[in-house]
Amino acid sequence: MLRTRSTVLAAASASALALTLAACGGDAGGSTGGDGGGFEPRGDVTMIVPFGAGGGSDRAGRATATMIEAANGDVNVNVENREGGSGAVGYSHFLGQNGDGETLLATETALLALPISGEVEFDFNDFTPIMKLGDDYTLMIVNADSPYETCADVVDAAKKERIVAGISGITGLDNIVFTLTEQETGVEFDRVPFESGGELTAALLGGQIDVASLNPGEIIGQLEAGEVKALCAYSEERYSDYEELADIETAKEQGIDVAFAQFRGVLAPGGISKEARQFWIETMEAAVETDEYKTYIQDNYLQANTAAGDDFVEYLKGNNALLKKVLEG
Repeated sequence: MLRTRSTVLAAASASALALTLAACGGDAGGSTGGDGGGFEPRGDVTMIVPFGAGGGSDRAGRATATMIEAANGDVNVNVENREGGSGAVGYSHFLGQNGDGETLLATETALLALPISGEVEFDFNDFTPIMKLGDDYTLMIVNADSPYETCADVVDAAKKERIVAGISGITGLDNIVFTLTEQETGVEFDRVPFESGGELTAALLGGQIDVASLNPGEIIGQLEAGEVKALCAYSEERYSDYEELADIETAKEQGIDVAFAQFRGVLAPGGISKEARQFWIETMEAAVETDEYKTYIQDNYLQANTAAGDDFVEYLKGNNALLKKVLEG
């Protein structure tokens, strides 16, 4: 079980419990057959981001809104941040939108990790998976004046002294890669959770934490300015396609066999019609062909691994099984 929990989750859990009965059922697992011609949004669409402004989830939600509008000129998308409880507040609010085909959510690994943590009463089956946009790996980051030069240095230090590791949410990618590192090396980190990558970056620059796990897109500005340094990448291979990150060694190269990607994607609420589901699948299939999507992938250093509809559901099932082994182990 996870050793670090946010007390904010308690309120979110209560909200989720009250909403669960209203959100169950519907067509979330239905066929992708037919076309979306029987559904059109009646007004502006809301894109919920379950984290604060400035982090990777916020950028994903805003970029997704932009690419949807580029793919379908008749759709206007407003982004709404609902932060709190490491994502639980936003997802719980979204749970209450059951049957609303005009509300979407910018989803990521917290969709799976929150239910595994036992802090909420829903899981991904209560929603309608629309599209996986890509995979987002993370870097271990320290201040520029830190004595550590590699992730192996941090592990060695953690064997002798207290290392404070900052994470964005206790159920997100950051906590997962630190947990995997602990399981791989036998060390322990003290976690300090923050509500967004922006808050985490500020804490690192302010000296409140020793190390942080951040997506490249969240920290590239500070890396290029020399304010921080990347010790390793928790990715399968180096970022060879991105010149500014190409020299960062993987954790595996440093003797720490850990690599895990956070997915970025789009959900609709549970209980929407088959026509609404198909409309959003077709819209997102068009969205990932736009220049706006390509710009988002490149600017945020993602891998463009997409999956729509039922393929996204299958991905979530497999990723959920893997996360259970990590977080419950």
